[in-house]
Amino acid sequence: MKSLYLRIKSFINSITGSIAFYPSLYAFIAFIFAFIMKWAESMGISRFLQNNFSALVVNDLDTARNIMTTLIAGGISILVFSFSMVMLLLSQAATNYSPRVLPSLISNKTHQFILGAFLSSIVYNIITVIGIQPVGDDYQLPGFSVLIGIITALVALGAFVYFIHSISSSIQINNILDNIYINSKDQLQSQIENDLDKDTFPDSSSWKTYNSQQAGTIQNISNAGLKSYCEEYDLKLEILFCKGEYLIEGTPLFKSSKTLEKDQIQEILKNFLYQESEIVKDNYTLGFKQIAEIGIKAMSPGINDPGTAINTINFLTDLFAMRLLRSNSSLVRLDGTPLIKLKMTPFNHLMHNILAPYRNYCSHDYTVMMALIEMMKRLKACKCVDPDYQSTLDHQLELMMQDAERDIKNPNDFKILQSLVSSN
Repeated sequence: MKSLYLRIKSFINSITGSIAFYPSLYAFIAFIFAFIMKWAESMGISRFLQNNFSALVVNDLDTARNIMTTLIAGGISILVFSFSMVMLLLSQAATNYSPRVLPSLISNKTHQFILGAFLSSIVYNIITVIGIQPVGDDYQLPGFSVLIGIITALVALGAFVYFIHSISSSIQINNILDNIYINSKDQLQSQIENDLDKDTFPDSSSWKTYNSQQAGTIQNISNAGLKSYCEEYDLKLEILFCKGEYLIEGTPLFKSSKTLEKDQIQEILKNFLYQESEIVKDNYTLGFKQIAEIGIKAMSPGINDPGTAINTINFLTDLFAMRLLRSNSSLVRLDGTPLIKLKMTPFNHLMHNILAPYRNYCSHDYTVMMALIEMMKRLKACKCVDPDYQSTLDHQLELMMQDAERDIKNPNDFKILQSLVSSN
């Protein structure tokens, strides 16, 4: 039963992340609703409204047909334009910023809802116009259904106006960075709160190691599923890799405090999600990576935008300050008892992997190097849970000065950077 639940949950997460999910769902609902309205018409709802609220009902055959065909044609045109705008948005974001920001833009629920409003209006109006009969008495005309179709078209038109505003703002780099930053910060904050309990994890050196049975990138782990399994079978697990790492078949995956049967191993493996899409909500380190890639892309010769690079450094400063409050491992607990030990990307590795590209591509730019040095000074003044973190900050600052001395041509600029480092 748990295996079925996890598979269903994984399937739901994958399809809801698709740009076509909500438009398709709305279209299906509109299709069903159109037939419900046909049934309501057969029960005489238009006759009732014609007798009591005649101003709300279209009772002319040609007028109703012309209105509905116009709404259908206009809706299709708006839908095509909207999808074209979405594709242009994704192409521009991939070209100017980073292809890794595409998953967050594709999974934007607002755009999916708006596209769904367009599609559902078209589907409903098509089904309704089929029910407009060329012959028969006055009340054979589905006047109330036509009224609903007009209302849905007006709602879709209002959604289109909002869509233009939303899509023009979502492509702005500040909004993209802010979205990545918020998602990373929220996940970091929740994990910091979870780390407040300092219970230690048992020594796992003698535990049996189990390997990965397939190759791929594990982007997420079902902590709830693993915790439930550990509780049921009274065991503890230690995960031997960091989320986002690529594993080949046979790579050590986890350790168990008890020897597991083959079927038990398969049940545990189902809690590891292999996928190549990078979702920041699942792994905060991807937020560091995506923000850094945007900053490096901004410093490419074709763009040459130091201002955006400095903005990314400001966002990274806040995220690194939060990361200083985390250890290099995390525990999943049940009633205060640690059951699972998760491996985190070590702070020194994370900082080096993020800052090395800045040093390689931005060391010639005085303003960017000044922003990096300011970032290191601010981080050195922040609280940290591990004294080794301060050593990492000192080492990265030393590397920055080495690269700046090599690439900054004006000696006066370099002296200013040196004085900034030496100042309190």
